[in-house]
Amino acid sequence: MADDGDNVSGGKVEEPLDIIRLSLDERIYVKMRNERELKGRLHAYDQHMNMVLGDVEETVTIVEIDEETYEEIYKSTKRTIPMLFVRGDGVILVSPPMRTAG
Repeated sequence: MADDGDNVSGGKVEEPLDIIRLSLDERIYVKMRNERELKGRLHAYDQHMNMVLGDVEETVTIVEIDEETYEEIYKSTKRTIPMLFVRGDGVILVSPPMRTAG
């Protein structure tokens, strides 16, 4: 990790949290435990992956088994949340917005 702060001003990625830092105030995708997915604008984060997201779309997927055919049935529910605090220990994956090289 550079002490002179080059990775902050230059937009370089030198450690994992740099990807999150570069995504501040942009829409990100967060996969959580228990089949929960979030898409929202990243307002703040810390080293534990606690995050504050705004304009969040939450999708929760439930898998049920049909008792007659034993077939898996996937049911998704969606809701929107204006502001959400996400506890970092439930985070599995964070995907920054797509960027073009250049």
